[in-house]
Amino acid sequence: MTANLHTLPKRILAALMLLVVLALTLAPQAFAHATLEKTVPAANVKLAESPPFVELSFNEAVEPGAGSLEVVDSKSSPIKTGDLVLENGGTTLKAALPKLGDGVYSVSYHIISEDGHPVSGTYAFVVGNPPDWKDGETFAVQANSSKGMQQNVLYAVRVLYYAALLLATGIALWSVFIRKPSDSLQSAFKRLSVIGMRALLLTVLVHIFLQVNDLMKGQPISSWGSLFTNTTTGRAWLELIALVLLGFVAQRFKEKFVSLLWVVLLLGVESLIGHAAANDQKVLTIAFDFIHLIASAVWAGGLAVLLYVWYADRKEAGRFGASFSRGALIALVVLVISGVTMTLLFLPKLSYLWLTTWGGLLTVKVVLVAAVLVTGTLLRLRMKKSGFPAGSLLKADAVMMACIVAIAAVFTYMSPLPPNEPYNFHQMGEDMHVTFNVSPNVPGGDNTISLHVWLPEASGAPKSVILRLHSDSKKDAPIDIPLVKDDSQPNDAFPGYLSASYEATGPFLPYASKWTAEIRVMDQDDNELVRETKFRNY
Repeated sequence: MTANLHTLPKRILAALMLLVVLALTLAPQAFAHATLEKTVPAANVKLAESPPFVELSFNEAVEPGAGSLEVVDSKSSPIKTGDLVLENGGTTLKAALPKLGDGVYSVSYHIISEDGHPVSGTYAFVVGNPPDWKDGETFAVQANSSKGMQQNVLYAVRVLYYAALLLATGIALWSVFIRKPSDSLQSAFKRLSVIGMRALLLTVLVHIFLQVNDLMKGQPISSWGSLFTNTTTGRAWLELIALVLLGFVAQRFKEKFVSLLWVVLLLGVESLIGHAAANDQKVLTIAFDFIHLIASAVWAGGLAVLLYVWYADRKEAGRFGASFSRGALIALVVLVISGVTMTLLFLPKLSYLWLTTWGGLLTVKVVLVAAVLVTGTLLRLRMKKSGFPAGSLLKADAVMMACIVAIAAVFTYMSPLPPNEPYNFHQMGEDMHVTFNVSPNVPGGDNTISLHVWLPEASGAPKSVILRLHSDSKKDAPIDIPLVKDDSQPNDAFPGYLSASYEATGPFLPYASKWTAEIRVMDQDDNELVRETKFRNY
């Protein structure tokens, strides 16, 4: 019974590891943070005339000093655009266009979101009637150009960087906490510190290079300088590199406050790059992110030291294990409190947890943390009885720590909120065809709604068209959309049918909800045709 009590079942551990691997493997390849909400011209649209400008609207501000926007024709020849201009508080990117001839044009953008992550994409639009014209639907919007092997390499490097960061800072913190370390423990601190610092320098350089290379793709190396000097994220990256290099110098000082100051500065800069920097309540989220990183470093660094001395000096492992057990318990409690607080700050509704990969991985992380708490309890019981930590429990704790670090590293490249994507609906029918569009599909702001209907020629033009939006979550009266007749023709023409187009712009989606669009069309013979479609925003 005792042996079973103090050994974490291998099947449970294997199941947890498999769960993490599956969660990371099945994660989507693109994790944009600044989400593209609206484009002018719209993606896949066919225009009768050349547009005067290209305009991209994001859900959050983007960095003003870096990034690019390129327009190319069907022969991949670049179109000379005007200077990039940021409007609406940095959320709208705009560039003037010259007169464009008939053809298919694609717009590619590379920007840095406010949380410091590179975001890129491509979409197409059509002007006039180009030869061999392809339907706009063949040009799908791509949410991020970093896919396949390149994206996987970025994630792998991110995991290694995050592990090295927690190892280096955690060991520095434990060297400060232990007032009079033994020779064996001092040797462990020095050895692991060298390994951690070298790994941190290598991974931070590779990690930053991969992100910059993805962001500045297609631009000359000479333009990279503006990224590091004119953007908050670029300057933060330079600060990270400088602080990592200073870490080698800090190791040579005997004064413990030097190491402590280095850890605070390094983790402070790291907390400024990520979701916390893009959240509405920046001060709170950055503060709790910093606390979360400190607690993670205490746990990860301490466990690494304990494993090292367990193999090198079992007696010292028993002595250090007592200190680690207390510190790890405090760190895990802080991790839980800070993690729950940040989740509540990020998510307006806890139900959003089940709508994103971010939420799924958070659930896996919670399960692993619970398992770590159980393992820690068993370790404390074992040490009280024998004075030595059990090797099997230490190894299990290390495996779970590695899984949590991997999740946390990939975690920061995912959006905690579901994306609000433009909604497009098209339905064919013998008595009527309907196309309904909402862009941007964002609550609390202006929404452009377009409605196209096609009636049989025998029925004539619509006598009246009514569009109402019903909230499925609130029993309010429906919102009547003030449609205005739009003389422009829709993209598609159907033989034997007459088309009519309508449009409206305004704050028609006052809050996040599941919506039902009710479309009522009256023909010339007073026959009413009704269509409904459901969509959602967050």
